[in-house]
Amino acid sequence: MQLFGTIYDKTIAWSKHRFAPFWLSFVSFIEAIFFPIPPDVMLIPMSIAKPQKATRYAIYTAVASVLGGMIGYAIGYFAFDWVKEIIASWGMQSNFDKVMLWFETWGIFIVFLAGFSPIPYKLFTICAGVMQMAFLPFILTAAISRFARFYLVAKISAWGGEKYEAKIRRSIELIGWGTVALAVIIYLIYTFIK
Repeated sequence: MQLFGTIYDKTIAWSKHRFAPFWLSFVSFIEAIFFPIPPDVMLIPMSIAKPQKATRYAIYTAVASVLGGMIGYAIGYFAFDWVKEIIASWGMQSNFDKVMLWFETWGIFIVFLAGFSPIPYKLFTICAGVMQMAFLPFILTAAISRFARFYLVAKISAWGGEKYEAKIRRSIELIGWGTVALAVIIYLIYTFIK
């Protein structure tokens, strides 16, 4: 079944579209609030398709993520009672509780680490508001960590993209199905241990 090759080809084609930077920024903005898919899904193929614009794409992604983070912070600060049911219904309560504990333990440093964490960034932005973290340090730390992450992703994609795009395309089915299999195994192990 040639599923991932088709998705890969479409993503590369969309990454060359003239409105791709807008959609990249939009996805980055909403990911910091509620959207489950990280902007890397767009940033990587866009940086592969146009390596000379990789830094610009990283900046767009970081700025939009920080702006979205401000909204996430406001939600945590002003409307957490309304949002906590959504967090539970999305199955993120254990992650949210873990992030709250990290905030209590590490304070502002956890926001920096959040930029590189596999835990959804929206949990960190909402937690920062719930914990009533000082707003300016939150924004500065988020800006530094998000830019560092997206710059690294964009530059590595741009550097390796042209060299490895054909190799990635030839192996995309194996990579895609391997990722699905790994996710299923991790889920089963998590369910069994839980």
